[in-house]
Amino acid sequence: MPAVDYGPDNLVRSEFREGMRVDWDVPIRMDDGVTLRANVYRPEDDGKYPVIMTHGPYGKDLSWQEGYSTTWELFSSEHPDAIEGSSNIHQSWEVVDPELWVPDGYVIIRIDSRGAGRSPGVIDTRSPRETEDFRQCIEWAGVQSWSNGKVGLNGISYYAINQWFVAALKPKHLAAMCIWEGAGDYYRDSTHQGGILSTFVTNWYDMQVASVQHGLGDKGRKSAVHGETVCGPATLKAEELKANRIDLGGEIKRHNLDGPWYRARSADFSKVTTPFISAANWGGQGLHPRGNFNGFMQAPAGQKWLEVHGLEHWTEFYTPYGRDLQKRFFGHFLKGEDTGWDSQPKVQLKIRRPGDQFEVRGEDEWPLARTQWTKAYLDPATMALSEGAVPAKAGRHSYAGMGDGATFMLPAWEEEREITGPMVAKLFVSSATTDADFFLVVRLFTADMREVCFKGTLDPNTPLAQGWLRASHRKLDPARSKPWQPWHTHDAVQPLTPGEVTELDIEIWPTCIVVPPGYRIGLTVRGRDYENPWDTTLKLSNMKNVFRGCGPFLHDDPDDRPESVFGGTVTLHTGPDHPSHLLLPFVPKK
Repeated sequence: MPAVDYGPDNLVRSEFREGMRVDWDVPIRMDDGVTLRANVYRPEDDGKYPVIMTHGPYGKDLSWQEGYSTTWELFSSEHPDAIEGSSNIHQSWEVVDPELWVPDGYVIIRIDSRGAGRSPGVIDTRSPRETEDFRQCIEWAGVQSWSNGKVGLNGISYYAINQWFVAALKPKHLAAMCIWEGAGDYYRDSTHQGGILSTFVTNWYDMQVASVQHGLGDKGRKSAVHGETVCGPATLKAEELKANRIDLGGEIKRHNLDGPWYRARSADFSKVTTPFISAANWGGQGLHPRGNFNGFMQAPAGQKWLEVHGLEHWTEFYTPYGRDLQKRFFGHFLKGEDTGWDSQPKVQLKIRRPGDQFEVRGEDEWPLARTQWTKAYLDPATMALSEGAVPAKAGRHSYAGMGDGATFMLPAWEEEREITGPMVAKLFVSSATTDADFFLVVRLFTADMREVCFKGTLDPNTPLAQGWLRASHRKLDPARSKPWQPWHTHDAVQPLTPGEVTELDIEIWPTCIVVPPGYRIGLTVRGRDYENPWDTTLKLSNMKNVFRGCGPFLHDDPDDRPESVFGGTVTLHTGPDHPSHLLLPFVPKK
């Protein structure tokens, strides 16, 4: 296949290797004059092929093995079937392996977003400018000599999040999207769960974005494949690098309420009409799954599917299960092949059991129409959750506002029962101060009261489900709220009156578990992040903190949670006048 002429450019180079024609550092010029750089992996044979594209800030030339070494060690050792058939030298974080896609007749394109890797400019992640760049890259790919005019988007996390954004701009050549564990709402999903500041995004920016900023040059890493610098040929001074990236942590702190800054960096699901499959993870508490579920429910696309799985953040995207799902989807929409996608259920769930055991089941909608919504009421007299029965007497339970709180337990069941769907807690509370943070944890216990944890997207010991709310952010949008999902506006601070009882509706992100006979469900109401009951020393190379049950998704910024405000005594109120309860989604068998 003859080399493609991308114009005069001394950075572009092409070679044939691993059964592919690879064009390194292909220039894509934006409308403001900035040139982004892309790697193009394409079949050796001449022809026109559909495109699978990613666009993001992680460095297209940084190997997964070097940039995220501990995750690669875990993944490759535990899932050898996911890396078979490849040399794995082109593996990069959260994007497809071209060696496993190009032979099937796809062109794979990886683009360094503005200011990252080998693309110059100012880093402003999730910004409107970055989204417009993405749109222009899609339109560029759709008219190249090796393209059949159809561009598909596929990738995990950041490479999934920005698919929602660019789809709203309706690029002409965008034909299909696989949104694998990608958030949608920058405020509610990513930076302020329940209005409480998460430190994850700021730490992520330092560890995973600034570390591959364009201009690091010789101070950064080199490609394990071609030996060139991952972050561009030029080596800039520290002050130049700082000037070329926004102060993301500072911007987040300056915008403590939802508003235009977050809306400009969030998905507008109402404009998404491109065919898509939204793939969520039961264990993604703290960042991803909420956006996957909401996108599926809210986008008006006529052709849309939901898939939900478990295990680590990176696993099922690469396993034969996930790769088969993706190739059937893209084969249908980008190639017009008969892949059996016409019979794909609208909702495909990997139903979870203890021990991270799963079985695939097809459904028609989300939440499931046959759900038996059941209220379980808190009773401080017995520390129990009682199905369908409000305690006859008024009760209360107090705990330290930044402490471990209290746990209420359902009785053990004689038969297995399935819980699949979103949950909500309605709590009547009072505080000795003007505010309080609520961390709700739904937990599973064996018959002898040992807690059962699950592999999360990053943390190997996550609880069954979690929810969060700052009491002063309790204001609801009645038009957007559902019985199974309260919608908080987060546009005003409503302080508590000390000692006065206040009603709160707290969203708990969707989950799934088949509870065996004899096991028990518990609800813990806490004043700080969950921690599992045993010591752990796991720390990923690309994360700052040791994992103790919430992974990197912590709410531990002292400026956001001063003890003088959030450290007062909190009281839960129950009984006929204050029916505090947990709404559970029991699902009967079909």
